[in-house]
Amino acid sequence: MSDRGLFVVFEGGDRVGKSTQVRALSAALDLSGIDHVVTLEPGDTPTGAELRRLLLDPGSHLNDRCEALLYAADKAEHVAKVVSPALAAGRVVVSDRYTDSMLAYQGAGRGLDIGVLAAIADWATVGLRPDLTVLLDIDPVRAVAKARNPDRLEQAGAGFHARVRESLLAQARADPGRYLVLPALVSVGGTAAKIREAVGGLLGRELAVPQLREPGERRG
Repeated sequence: MSDRGLFVVFEGGDRVGKSTQVRALSAALDLSGIDHVVTLEPGDTPTGAELRRLLLDPGSHLNDRCEALLYAADKAEHVAKVVSPALAAGRVVVSDRYTDSMLAYQGAGRGLDIGVLAAIADWATVGLRPDLTVLLDIDPVRAVAKARNPDRLEQAGAGFHARVRESLLAQARADPGRYLVLPALVSVGGTAAKIREAVGGLLGRELAVPQLREPGERRG
């Protein structure tokens, strides 16, 4: 790991278990005594919280280009106020979503020009790239069906989510050295172990193993 810190991003479709694995990695970093920041897009700044409300509210009727630019604005604020300062301080940053989602959702999903979106995303984030992107993959129909109160994007339809999934996988295929692609919604502990191994390798040390609960497991 460089003095800059380490930037780890979790990507995947909706309801694939990203938040669960983010918490598992954070617990491992805590137990290992590694200073880190857990964050998310959109929404982890005061400005981002307002943008998130607009972007995910089923009552928001946004033009597709407006939607894309709002996501880019969130990323610009997020990198400037949260991600870059933490990395400069030598901390590990663990983010739930980053630029891959914008290319997948607004590019492949909405049918906007991915090349243009990539340039906008690169400009908004000042070219900052993750050291590792963990992509949790599953049939989106199975994952989105779990949503009890679907947000605006979760309501976009099966075709939309299929395009998003293929775009995320294509991005991983194009840069395999930076991605860890894992099946989603399987063993929480088994998936977390593979993520710990990958992150520990980048940090140059073995991470501690936290106690995790599988979905549906009762507390003793």
